[in-house]
Order: sequence, then C-alpha cells, then structure tokens
Amino acid sequence: MQLSRDRSASQALESDRAFRYHGPMMTRYDKLSCDEIRGTIRLLHTRISERFPESGLANVCRSLMDVASETASIIHAIEKPLYFWRIGIALLVLAVVSITVISMTSIHVQSEAMSLSDLVQMAEAAISGLLVIGAGLLSLFSVEIRKKRNRVIAAVNRLRCLAHIIDAHQLTKDPYGTVSIGQRTPHSPARNLTPFELGRYLDYCSEMLSLTSKLAFLYIQNFPDPMANEAVNDLENLITGLSRNIWQKLVILEMQSRPA
Repeated sequence: MQLSRDRSASQALESDRAFRYHGPMMTRYDKLSCDEIRGTIRLLHTRISERFPESGLANVCRSLMDVASETASIIHAIEKPLYFWRIGIALLVLAVVSITVISMTSIHVQSEAMSLSDLVQMAEAAISGLLVIGAGLLSLFSVEIRKKRNRVIAAVNRLRCLAHIIDAHQLTKDPYGTVSIGQRTPHSPARNLTPFELGRYLDYCSEMLSLTSKLAFLYIQNFPDPMANEAVNDLENLITGLSRNIWQKLVILEMQSRPA
C-alpha cells in the first residue's frame, strides 16, 4: 500500500507541474504551459535514466523530450497569422472588384436592340463568373487554415508513433512474472525486475503516455479547427486505451504485494 501511495503522490506532483503556467503577474491554471510540460518530461527522463540506466525506455523518453523541444516553434507557427498571404488575398479581392466595377460601367446596353433571352443569357454569364471568382477566393482564404491543419496532423501522427513505441516497451512486462508460475521457454522474455522496479517501470510508461497527450493538446489549444481537434481526440482515445492496459497490470501487481 505504501508503494501505491508514493506512486500516486509522485504522479500528482508532476501533473501539477505540467498544468502550471507562469504569467507575467500571476500563476494561471486555465492553460497548459509548453515550458512546464517540457520541464516535466526532462525530469521524467532523468528519473528513468537513474532508475533504469540501461533501459531503452530512457531513449524513448529522450525522443519525447526532443518532440517537446520542437513543440514551441510549431505552436508559434500555427498561431501566427500569415500576414503576407492575407495581404495578397486582400489585394487580389480589391483587383477583382475593381475590374468587375470597371467592366460593368463600361458596358453600354441598348435596351431597344436586346430581347429578353439576351438579358437572361447576360445575367447567367455574370452569375456564373461571380460564382467561379467567389469559389476561387474562398479556396484562397482556406489555404492558411489547411496549411496549419496539415502541420498539426503531422505533429500528432509523430506523437501517435511515440505512443505505440511506449506501449511496445511495456508489452512484455508481466506482473505475474514476478512470481514463479509455469516453466520458462528458451524464448521467454527476461523477468529480472523486482515487483517495486516493475511498478516503477509501468508508472514511467503511464506518465510518458499522459505527457504525450498533453503535448498533442498544445497544438489545438489556440487553434479551434474541427479536423485538427478530431486528430487530437483520436490520439487521446488511443492513449486512454493504452494507459488502461498499464493500470490493469499495476492493479494486479498491487494485489500480489498485499500480505495474505
């Protein structure tokens, strides 16, 4: 039971660090801080390296730390408006409107020489042209959103890959392997961790998955795009399922550590 209490206290402390944001005048708890999450991942990497110096889990955490280091620049690029692109679109719209107005004012129509069918054809041609121009301008307006959305989805897919790698590291960590049950085969995975070490290893995997989810949310924290939000939600659902498997192992490990 003491192991469980220590583990819960440690995770609560690190979760508090991840959610903390130091503003210019006060501490805010309504936004995730990229710097605090990066610092938490750095501390987690140090803890894993000290506890399991020869484990590949530390290298995975280092990769997560590298992603966290790049997150700030990606978020800045996503939240920064593309002013040159917007100015270019505004100038294009102004040019199209000016050309349209000049064209309309330069046409001299003699109503006596035109029939009703001619007027209908002119109206249809004008409407078709305006629709084509409007569709083109709308596509140009959405280029900025689509560019930022693709960047978010690419970053989320990178985190999705890391989540699967973290899960792969805990797959062979069997809580029943801490006791002698059955006969080992030549290809059985190594079971050289004590119950305490196994618990810490699974805790580290759970914390890394949680921090991966926090990094993903940073991309959409100030970018309310539906498709980008859907990509992050899918990653969070994946991480929830992977974390559930880890906590099932922790529950089994806790039950085995209780005195009979």
